[in-house]
Amino acid sequence: MDLDTVKREISALFDIEGVSREEVASYIVVPQDTTLGDYALPCFRFAKALRKSPVAIAVDFANALNAKEHPFKKIEAVNGYLNFTLDRNAEAGKILSEVIAKGSEYGSSDEGAGKTVCIDYSSINIAKPFHIGHLSTTVIGGALYKMYKKLGYNAVGINHLGDWGTQFGKLIVAYKLWGDTIDIEKEGMLALTKIYVKFHEEAELKPELNDEARYWFKQIEDGNEEALKLFGMFKELTLKEVGKVYDRLDITFDSYNGEAFYNDKMAPVLEELDSQNLITVSEGAKIVDLKEYDMSPCLLVKADGATLYATRDLAAAFYRKNTYDFYKCLYVVAYQQNLHFKQVFKVIELMGKEWYKDLVHVPFGMVSLEDGTMSTRKGKVVWLKDVLDKAVEKSYAIINEKNASLANKEEVAEKVGVGAVIFFALSNNRIKDITFSYDKVLTFDGETGPYVQYTNARAASILRKAGALVNDLNKPFTSDELEGLSGKEGEELVSLIGRFRATVADAVQKYEPSIVTRYVVDVAKSFNRYYLNNRILNAEDKFIRARLALVYATHTVIEEGLRLLGIKAPEEM
Repeated sequence: MDLDTVKREISALFDIEGVSREEVASYIVVPQDTTLGDYALPCFRFAKALRKSPVAIAVDFANALNAKEHPFKKIEAVNGYLNFTLDRNAEAGKILSEVIAKGSEYGSSDEGAGKTVCIDYSSINIAKPFHIGHLSTTVIGGALYKMYKKLGYNAVGINHLGDWGTQFGKLIVAYKLWGDTIDIEKEGMLALTKIYVKFHEEAELKPELNDEARYWFKQIEDGNEEALKLFGMFKELTLKEVGKVYDRLDITFDSYNGEAFYNDKMAPVLEELDSQNLITVSEGAKIVDLKEYDMSPCLLVKADGATLYATRDLAAAFYRKNTYDFYKCLYVVAYQQNLHFKQVFKVIELMGKEWYKDLVHVPFGMVSLEDGTMSTRKGKVVWLKDVLDKAVEKSYAIINEKNASLANKEEVAEKVGVGAVIFFALSNNRIKDITFSYDKVLTFDGETGPYVQYTNARAASILRKAGALVNDLNKPFTSDELEGLSGKEGEELVSLIGRFRATVADAVQKYEPSIVTRYVVDVAKSFNRYYLNNRILNAEDKFIRARLALVYATHTVIEEGLRLLGIKAPEEM
């Protein structure tokens, strides 16, 4: 049972004048010395209200509660504390019955009912490679999207496409110069990257190419038919290519509104800022001065009239609020943009919009190569598709070696290889920088995705072998049956399973998917310890059903936990 549930159960037993049940719940702690009990209520908190010593208060509470029915095995007063000990067998029966009844819905809640959360993540750039640097934002955002939905929120996934800027003028020039010699339709994004790199190499020798690129970007802005046709082709090729990777990562979006979408939505925001006298003109540029808040100015319009990221992000924030009336709007963007979002959020606050406090930057660390950072201009990138392909190739080789007769080896290898990459990205706190190396990503030993997947497959194998016995799991468990779960390994595993909902809620509250990643590793480790030390299908007859229920519950939370991370769980490996 999770701590919040226990707090509610304990506080419901009290009716103290001048002290709310919410206040009682806030005082409940987990004792360091577990021999004293599972939970404790320090009674010195009530000394002033009840005008008694904590010791006397604890004794009075214990006598009163033990005189009536309660869900605990033992309640006793010890040195001014009221200690509560759970009936572990009864608790195990309650948790297992809930998992069996709810299946994959176990851990779901309606806490987010009626609340919309917008999540801006991945935000790929049109006509640029979908590389390993996009991995973190994509899988962190995707995991948060699934977790919010699990808790009953209306999650809106937004891919804020980078589909505006002079790079598209560069691509048009590059395409017109070299596109005929490269099969763009056949090679797709790879071809676009080649000519983009070639443009920058040539522009170093012929700077006039940059002037030509600016000309063609202006043609896009002005609606030139040829320019728009090429721009549309670049966008279509990009979305088709990245869509394949999104499918493999189990990533979905509800909106692909990018920078270009906000071209006609910036003017009203700028007008409102101007009407509130928040805009200052500095060297011909329009800014919001944030010196008073120890920040550099928020630059909105350059001296040549060009708008910037901040202008578009302001327009996007207003559009999302007006369209979705969000409860929260998250921006899963690297920590290098900390100042940018502080500036944007502060401008919205200065405009008097109370919802500025509902805007949240969810920063994460950068991904770099072992020999340095990546650069699209120099062609120094690691394509995410190539990473996934290599991981799948290695997982296939391992599976073929260990289980050559396994059916659907290609399908299993895809799930294991892609899962290994996602797990790698979500295994540490999101704020940490990641140095990408194939050795780390493709390691299949230790606390990895394949380890958790294999544990889940082991549990699924036991359930298959159990056959018709699985059909009897929905009947109530007797205390004799539940005795089969007593002992350190069983109690630990049941306790972990009971914390699933609280774990997901904690991950959402902290915007930290790695909390769920670590949780499924802990469940897998705990299950493997239980499996090694306890017989299941060949146990005493009276213990089989409860132990099989524990296997089913383990299988359920691991599979659902992996799903929330975007990782598929094969039934056999």
